[in-house]
Amino acid sequence: MTASRPRLYVDAQFTSPYALSVFVVLREKGIDFDLLPLDLDTAQNREPAYARLSQTQRVPTLVLDDFALSESSAIAEYLEQLFPHNPVYPRDPQQLAKARQVQAWLRSDLLSIRQERSTLVVFYGCQGEPLSPQAEAAASKLIEAAQALLADGRDCLFGQWSIADVDLALMLNRLILNGDPVPARLVDYARRQWQRPAVQEWLQLPRPAL
Repeated sequence: MTASRPRLYVDAQFTSPYALSVFVVLREKGIDFDLLPLDLDTAQNREPAYARLSQTQRVPTLVLDDFALSESSAIAEYLEQLFPHNPVYPRDPQQLAKARQVQAWLRSDLLSIRQERSTLVVFYGCQGEPLSPQAEAAASKLIEAAQALLADGRDCLFGQWSIADVDLALMLNRLILNGDPVPARLVDYARRQWQRPAVQEWLQLPRPAL
């Protein structure tokens, strides 16, 4: 029996940083898949058919044959185990743990940046108001951590590219593309990550007008 083509459910505006992350993993691994947008504004993610696939009723969700999985880091790690070619995580156990740490941190912290510099800044060119004191503190924390992770001048976090680089670049670009002050070294890093073909393909997807 031929395996069915994988399906990736994403938001219809293509602004989810987590959908981007999984999209890049699939492209980097050379896995063909169908991209299925859901209109979150009209609650398509709450419809029964999708809710049966995704208990969290969120995007992204990946469906492989009869197995559905949500939450981007879980999907990326599953794909890495299932398709170990073209790795998207470091092989060294300590570096792998650090990559997962970076991803978990970016998804669970820095809320004020995510609120005041939504991905509409990144994917639609919208501009935000000046950062609040809380967001300024979060931006300083982000910059300090990124500088420490890239302290030796490396182009990628762990000596060679990993999906954590795209996730970090996305968070930095919330500030950079809004014109907020970010050190030139980090601007160059984020720009390099943004030039990867898989990221460029995501950027070129047809987005509906706001």
